[in-house]
Amino acid sequence: MITFDRVSVRYADAARPTLDQVSLQLPEGDLCLVIGATGSGKSTLLGAVNGLVPHFTGGTLGGRVVVDGWDTALHRPRDMAEVVGFVGQDPLRGFVTDTVEDEIAYGMEQLGIDPVAMRKRVEETLDLLGIADLRRRPLMELSGGQQQRVAIAAVLAAQPRVLVLDEPTSALDPTAAQDVLSAIATLVHEVGLTVVLAEHRLERVMQAADSMIWLPGDGSAVHGNPREVLAAASITPPLAALARAVGWTEVPLSVREARRRALAEGLLPTPPPPPVAESAPVVLRVAGVEVRFGDVTAVRGVDLELRAGSVKALMGRNGAGKSSLLCALQGALTCAGRIEVAGIDPRGLGAAKARRLVTLVPQTAADLLYLPTVGAECDQSDRESDAPAGTTAGLLAELGIQLPPDRDPRDLSEGQRLALVLAIQLAAGPRVLLLDEPTRGLDYRSKADLHCIVDRLAARGMAVLISTHDVEFAALASRGTLLMADGELIAEGHTADLLTSSPAYAPQMAKVFAPIPVLTPDDVARGLR
Repeated sequence: MITFDRVSVRYADAARPTLDQVSLQLPEGDLCLVIGATGSGKSTLLGAVNGLVPHFTGGTLGGRVVVDGWDTALHRPRDMAEVVGFVGQDPLRGFVTDTVEDEIAYGMEQLGIDPVAMRKRVEETLDLLGIADLRRRPLMELSGGQQQRVAIAAVLAAQPRVLVLDEPTSALDPTAAQDVLSAIATLVHEVGLTVVLAEHRLERVMQAADSMIWLPGDGSAVHGNPREVLAAASITPPLAALARAVGWTEVPLSVREARRRALAEGLLPTPPPPPVAESAPVVLRVAGVEVRFGDVTAVRGVDLELRAGSVKALMGRNGAGKSSLLCALQGALTCAGRIEVAGIDPRGLGAAKARRLVTLVPQTAADLLYLPTVGAECDQSDRESDAPAGTTAGLLAELGIQLPPDRDPRDLSEGQRLALVLAIQLAAGPRVLLLDEPTRGLDYRSKADLHCIVDRLAARGMAVLISTHDVEFAALASRGTLLMADGELIAEGHTADLLTSSPAYAPQMAKVFAPIPVLTPDDVARGLR
């Protein structure tokens, strides 16, 4: 179905090719998972499948990419729309209509599909992705995860033979991600859909992969059986980290497989010690907070406290109200209820003064970057924060990120952009830091770096609240967890207690060794020693 024949891609001014003499073949009905560190070339490889590379991205393409008999060098993406469907990392960039139903129908209209067949496909796709209740909702009012599901639905409705997905579950809660991946796997197995999928959260999808492509970052590609590729790759999802910790030569691809092997070998890690009760002073106190958008109540009656030096995760399904709550705590939304940071209500202050109390890094960190260079962004941040010159650049260095001042922020990786925005927001010296989906688009190494950054900030007395769908990161980075549903805070407790008691939010190690309350491969390794 898909053939790469000695494919090379080089961008202007690049020191080396992003892809260099890559040759591989994917048969019809194959679900191929593409893995690699941020910046290793995953998006370039995906874009080459339907001709986005080089027709729209630029660069020079060498070799041949042939998809179902179509040579992508000779045909533009629009020519191949009936064969290849493509969903990028940012669904908003691909939307062309205003409502969910119109967006799903739009692609079929462009392909000239009969209206009766079109209506039938719209209904089937709404049900397949579990978004029938959103059909008449404006796209701009949806949460990031809901938008991602609509983007996938819009492509699937056209019934392409090949589906290319770039980070399809990055904004989805665990249950929604499982639903979407199950729907895709069903199409692979039952109708022969060929899927090429790049994903950083491998724990969500690797058990469904028929093959795997690892991009080491030197232009080469390693294609083969997922077990063999993971054993050699530098990418370490939790089950791969577990395999290395206990000396398994083969990486288990599912929790079930790892659990059976652990039981057979009698691996019983000692549970970690219980967490110490927090005793630091409260820096954020919230009571009865309610956020409304017209007739919709996004947040209702939320009470919470954050103490100095604490790191808490905020979890819940897409549309539960997490982002609305964070914006309310920052003072960016009109809301009812009481909010105090160090005894002061940030809503009564201007934006500059409020940032000294509480600051927010949004889901798409790049939204806060608008100047042409890193240096210009840092200088502007110093001025807006009334901080001495060099403060933001110094914070960036403290975060362990070295960026040339003349670098364009648009050329940075997701992790580098996140670090730059984090330094900008920290320049005001806030008491509370709010992070909304900070691991979206980050590889495992970048997430480990972010964990270290958060730990250092907490050690200095800052309170950190992280809204995330990434249960593995929540298990690694947080000490307490809050769970939201339908705008309400429904549970709060120590991360180990709350996550291990939930089949939806439990990390993989908790599932492998249940009922022993371990959360990470490091917990397992320490427990076995």
